[in-house]
Amino acid sequence: MRELFIVRHGETEWSRIGRHTGRTDLPLTAKGEDQARALGPRLAGRNFARVLASPLRRAWDTARLAGFGDVAERVPDAMEWDYGAYEGRTRAEILAETPGWTIWTGGVPRGESIEDVALRADRVLALAGATDGDVLLFAHGHLLRVLALRWLGLDPRLGARLALGPARVGVLSREGEVPVLGLWNAAGP
Repeated sequence: MRELFIVRHGETEWSRIGRHTGRTDLPLTAKGEDQARALGPRLAGRNFARVLASPLRRAWDTARLAGFGDVAERVPDAMEWDYGAYEGRTRAEILAETPGWTIWTGGVPRGESIEDVALRADRVLALAGATDGDVLLFAHGHLLRVLALRWLGLDPRLGARLALGPARVGVLSREGEVPVLGLWNAAGP
């Protein structure tokens, strides 16, 4: 792999209002569909050797609407964090019960640990890394933040420091042999 282009899915109703959306398979809003279509021209002209996508509808539809649905491969390891008991809840609701909680340090009852998410991110990186050429990945906010930090060799708990909005793009690349963030949280490459 030369570069890994990562794309967070477009807006959903829950992402719009700040609800944790892990495995609930929500559709994109009309705005999210527009965001996904707008990604197409921004990514056009790139020759991707491989296109990967979370099988969850919001990521898959983003790939399809951006023009990559016919070549994308469904990758279960690219699904969002399993938020367990916090699925569908806002951070404010969780903080009312557990003051000081963050997804990065607090864990989730009956959900995945950050270590579990990091292991899945490592498998996605290995899959992308086995490709000769650039790779495009459509997935989810928290998973992509963990994946970027694993690429950089940093603690995934630092994900709190990486904002990644809906339909935003990042590029994981190298300077020489050193993994770097070539682009992050951009409206397009």
